[in-house]
Amino acid sequence: MAAEGNAPKIFPSSHKTVVILDHSPFMAEACGQTVDFDILPKQSRAAPGIIPLAPLAKSLWTCTVEAASEYARVVYDVYPPRSRDKLLKFVITDTEARSLNSWLEEEQSLSNVLQGLAVVGPPSDSDDAENCSVMHGLAMAVESLCEGSEKQLEHKASLSDPEEPVVNKGRVVCITTVKSQGHIQMLEECMQEAIVQHNKIAEAADKLPITHCELVLIHTVPVGADNNIQDQPNKEVSSLLSCEVHSVHSGRHIAAKLALLVQKHFHLTSTTITGIPMKEEQNASTSANYDVEILHSKDAHIEILKMGSTSQGYDSSGFACSKDSFGRETVILKWCTPKTNIVELQYCTGAYRITPADVNSRPSSCLTNFLLNGRAVMLEQPRKSGSKVISHMLASHGGEIFLHCLGTGRSPLEDPPSISEGSGGRVTDYRITDYGDFMKENRLMPYPAPQDGQILPEKEAIAVLERTTRYWPLVISDTIIFNMASHTDPLPTLITKAALTEDEVVECQKAIYHLVGMESRSEPLPIPAMGTRGKGPKRDEQYRQMWAELDTLLRAHASTSINHQKVLECLQEIRRPAEEAKESSRKAGKKEEVVVKEERVMTEQSTAELAWQEIQRYKAMSERERSDFERGNTNNDHFRHRQQTEVSSPPIKKLKTSLEDSQGKQQGGPPSLLAIWTSRINSKYNSRHCEFAGRLTAEGNKAELYVNLQKDGTNGTSDKPSGVKQEKRGP
Repeated sequence: MAAEGNAPKIFPSSHKTVVILDHSPFMAEACGQTVDFDILPKQSRAAPGIIPLAPLAKSLWTCTVEAASEYARVVYDVYPPRSRDKLLKFVITDTEARSLNSWLEEEQSLSNVLQGLAVVGPPSDSDDAENCSVMHGLAMAVESLCEGSEKQLEHKASLSDPEEPVVNKGRVVCITTVKSQGHIQMLEECMQEAIVQHNKIAEAADKLPITHCELVLIHTVPVGADNNIQDQPNKEVSSLLSCEVHSVHSGRHIAAKLALLVQKHFHLTSTTITGIPMKEEQNASTSANYDVEILHSKDAHIEILKMGSTSQGYDSSGFACSKDSFGRETVILKWCTPKTNIVELQYCTGAYRITPADVNSRPSSCLTNFLLNGRAVMLEQPRKSGSKVISHMLASHGGEIFLHCLGTGRSPLEDPPSISEGSGGRVTDYRITDYGDFMKENRLMPYPAPQDGQILPEKEAIAVLERTTRYWPLVISDTIIFNMASHTDPLPTLITKAALTEDEVVECQKAIYHLVGMESRSEPLPIPAMGTRGKGPKRDEQYRQMWAELDTLLRAHASTSINHQKVLECLQEIRRPAEEAKESSRKAGKKEEVVVKEERVMTEQSTAELAWQEIQRYKAMSERERSDFERGNTNNDHFRHRQQTEVSSPPIKKLKTSLEDSQGKQQGGPPSLLAIWTSRINSKYNSRHCEFAGRLTAEGNKAELYVNLQKDGTNGTSDKPSGVKQEKRGP
């Protein structure tokens, strides 16, 4: 296990980078890209007697050295050697391999590397091309990676266990010319074998075995030459080695490729500052706007990069970005001159070193000198819509230029926001005074070192804070008991203590009894007016809310001790009779309501069943039975036979009469379904024939026959035999 404060540290692949430059005779060839060396203007060149100079062509070696030097300059500017985080080592290989510097801090500088390159000189055609191989450089690169850097050696010395391994990763960037894909495979095998052999030697020589190595092969050829080597993405050759291949032409192409790789290898990104006002060199009275590209850590744009960018000119959030012809992406920030004093302290969330992408250009030089003279520049993000956002600032500190990330939200250095501007809408009734008292009661103060067995003060403070905040409403309108402190004290204060004495339990019970007395006397509660026009809930509802809140408070602290539980039991015993009475009355009312509802349902169901039974019987009648039923004649033989067959069913006339009596107009209720059906049938048949005049005039809709016979019988002149009864027939 590592010692306390020295946790296992993983050194990434970017910690140590070996750059291998091929110094073989092939690198002496021209790069195929010419440079105009004539400094005379075109008008002077056309004058007679002036012989223009022929354009120059750089060699492959010169272009490679310039691109590699720019690679090192960016790394040393963004990560200075004194930080010892990003280290570079240059190796020259031809018939043998030579190292230009070491991992020591004093040798990590661009001037030291350039001096070593000047001593080496350009490649010569007289060198033995057959004995020149890049494998010598690969072997030296593996050996160099096994050597620990100063940070790695310090970390290893701080480990409590000397046998604990140190994670040692590295990267090898090799610029050469390969012949074929088979040549690339041979270099991979050579690199793999070298790592295995040096790892065995490193264990015995007290060096650091290589955990993993990244090999980056850059195949370069002159501009315009045939290039049959394809790019190869990063692939795992083994658990110790991964390899990727980049095929590129020389000249400006290899410079752009290494500028892209340095961003990828060291977690950098590009920012273009647009709209920089700068005076013209020829005419100082006029000015023009220029653009300057800078490189810095990608963390400076972490918020923008989270949103994801595209090549359409704006990212998904509306911020400007662009890509060049080489695929390099840059974030666009606009020069801004606000009317604020730059000397004032700015709210920054981070500061990162920068370096110009083109250090020798006039706009980059002017911007650098402007910042080194103590000036500061505010940068805004151009957007398609919305107000401008000043998100970054350029300023120098100690001779180095930093890109500052400004907080786009509210700064803690400004006035505090209104408490009514919190989340969830406009809230104006926070318990500000109570919260101030709460902070005073929970202040931390210096305390002497605790003795053996004594509880640490910070742990005790955390325990007090936990008990105090078990129930602590934030808003005045969310509480009742904390708004009537004169009636509830000292209950809310005592209940948060870690232990209660018997006297304190009695004090809490007295507070509960006092609230019971207030409810019995129907005293109003001192709570703020709520609702429409100051009308809050009724008094009974207020007391119900108060008891519920008090129960919540006591339950939150009931598990603290036995005496806390006694306070909760006191409240429950007092409130139990009232709750039981309310519950019994509620249950009685509910039971009565259920009984009435069941009776109503049963009555409706029985009425409906009788109505449907009579309808079914009516449908089963014959035409003669229906005619007699409509006339009310039940002495028909067919109807009598039907009644005898349906012994279990009551007579239809009786059902009809009983149904009409139960829900007819005599009762004042709505007519039954059978009554409605009968009325419809009667109206239908009445419309088909004229009613007998005698029925309409007779009493009870029955006309008497042989009226004269009755009269004659009274006079003794009747011709009917005696004993014959008078029949009453229908029409």
